[in-house]
Amino acid sequence: MEYVPISLATAPNLTDDTAAVVIEFLYELITAMENHYYAQLHQRQQMLEENQQHPDLFDLFEDDELPNF
Repeated sequence: MEYVPISLATAPNLTDDTAAVVIEFLYELITAMENHYYAQLHQRQQMLEENQQHPDLFDLFEDDELPNF
Protein backbone atom coordinates (compact mmCIF):
# COMPACT_ATOMS: atom_id res chain seq x y z
CA MET A 1 0.00 0.00 0.00
CA GLU A 2 1.36 3.38 -1.00
CA TYR A 3 1.70 6.03 1.70
CA VAL A 4 -0.36 9.09 0.90
CA PRO A 5 0.11 11.99 3.32
CA ILE A 6 -3.03 13.54 4.71
CA SER A 7 -3.16 17.30 4.75
CA LEU A 8 -5.37 19.22 7.13
CA ALA A 9 -4.89 22.53 5.34
CA THR A 10 -8.65 22.86 4.89
CA ALA A 11 -9.70 21.40 8.24
CA PRO A 12 -12.55 23.20 9.96
CA ASN A 13 -11.89 25.22 13.08
CA LEU A 14 -12.85 23.23 16.17
CA THR A 15 -13.25 24.21 19.77
CA ASP A 16 -10.78 22.71 22.22
CA ASP A 17 -13.44 20.34 23.56
CA THR A 18 -14.54 19.23 20.09
CA ALA A 19 -10.95 18.59 19.00
CA ALA A 20 -10.38 16.50 22.12
CA VAL A 21 -13.56 14.47 21.52
CA VAL A 22 -12.63 13.82 17.88
CA ILE A 23 -9.12 12.68 18.85
CA GLU A 24 -10.51 10.41 21.59
CA PHE A 25 -12.93 8.88 19.09
CA LEU A 26 -10.13 8.25 16.59
CA TYR A 27 -7.97 6.57 19.25
CA GLU A 28 -10.91 4.34 20.23
CA LEU A 29 -11.59 3.53 16.57
CA ILE A 30 -7.96 2.55 15.95
CA THR A 31 -7.90 0.43 19.12
CA ALA A 32 -11.08 -1.37 18.07
CA MET A 33 -9.65 -2.04 14.60
CA GLU A 34 -6.35 -3.30 16.02
CA ASN A 35 -8.23 -5.63 18.37
CA HIS A 36 -10.50 -6.92 15.61
CA TYR A 37 -7.71 -7.47 13.07
CA TYR A 38 -5.01 -8.50 15.57
CA ALA A 39 -4.37 -11.94 14.05
CA GLN A 40 -4.02 -10.54 10.54
CA LEU A 41 -1.79 -7.67 11.66
CA HIS A 42 0.39 -10.06 13.67
CA GLN A 43 0.68 -12.47 10.75
CA ARG A 44 1.63 -9.66 8.38
CA GLN A 45 4.26 -8.33 10.79
CA GLN A 46 5.81 -11.78 11.13
CA MET A 47 5.89 -12.17 7.35
CA LEU A 48 7.60 -8.80 6.94
CA GLU A 49 10.18 -9.64 9.59
CA GLU A 50 10.91 -13.03 8.01
CA ASN A 51 11.38 -11.49 4.56
CA GLN A 52 13.62 -8.71 5.81
CA GLN A 53 17.32 -9.42 5.64
CA HIS A 54 19.19 -8.36 8.74
CA PRO A 55 22.87 -7.48 8.45
CA ASP A 56 25.25 -9.52 10.56
CA LEU A 57 26.48 -7.00 13.10
CA PHE A 58 29.42 -9.20 14.05
CA ASP A 59 30.90 -8.85 10.55
CA LEU A 60 32.31 -5.50 11.68
CA PHE A 61 34.41 -7.26 14.33
CA GLU A 62 35.53 -10.38 12.49
CA ASP A 63 39.21 -9.33 12.48
CA ASP A 64 39.25 -8.32 16.17
CA GLU A 65 40.97 -10.53 18.69
CA LEU A 66 38.98 -11.87 21.59
CA PRO A 67 40.11 -10.78 25.06
CA ASN A 68 41.64 -13.29 27.47
CA PHE A 69 39.46 -13.91 30.50
